[in-house]
Amino acid sequence: MPRHLTPRSFDPLPRRPPSEGEPVTVNVRTLPPDVVIPLHRHPWAQLAYPIRGAIRICAAGTAWIVPANRAVWIPPEIDHDVAVLGAVELRTLYITSGSAPLPLNACTVVDISPLMRSLCEAIAEGRGDTRHQLMMQLALEEIRIARPLSLGLPLPRDRRLKALCDALMANPADGRGLADWAEQVGASERTLARLFQSELDTSFGAWRQQLRLAKAVVEISRGLPMAEVASAVGYASQAAFSAMFSRALGVSPSRFGER
Repeated sequence: MPRHLTPRSFDPLPRRPPSEGEPVTVNVRTLPPDVVIPLHRHPWAQLAYPIRGAIRICAAGTAWIVPANRAVWIPPEIDHDVAVLGAVELRTLYITSGSAPLPLNACTVVDISPLMRSLCEAIAEGRGDTRHQLMMQLALEEIRIARPLSLGLPLPRDRRLKALCDALMANPADGRGLADWAEQVGASERTLARLFQSELDTSFGAWRQQLRLAKAVVEISRGLPMAEVASAVGYASQAAFSAMFSRALGVSPSRFGER
């Protein structure tokens, strides 16, 4: 984990779990900055999204970096930890398995619509009346049709590859090639290339680009100028960064920020 993130005891249990009569609950949380909520699980599904700041969730061998107004879907009984990136205000929706609007066997990151944001705030203050029931049903439909985002990052088990990936997650702008990393982590360039394929089913270049894409999404959500975003993720040219971003997500960085 990046050095600035410190494991700290933090109660992962919700204030209000879901039930058959109330299949969706919304918990409003302000998390301490730059800490990690240790590995835990819930018997219900969870949709977590920051309205300020960003989080990184690791689950099922993959990391998701989730900026403001995007959300990560975590099925029931999936072990996960949460890294808080800066000061974060978070909304967590807890959903019964029987009402789950997304698959119960895979995590994913989705876009959060303005309607969904409004529904979350209203459900959090709900009183259990007919209007509250209708809002819960509409929230489930909004989640079901939410646009998925390709922000997942597979994580390795091999200690040498893990050292490389951890260092890059701490500094995505690092432009060193595999030959340089080989000397630092104690494995040959050929071995590292093989490990990326066998453990992560991708190449070193593709993995680093996915990491940079996820980091860029966070920085864009913070309102950083595009030139600074490009530099933060290792691109000397704003045009080259914009081309990579547009190919990956089908929209330019500036348009993504407007959403």
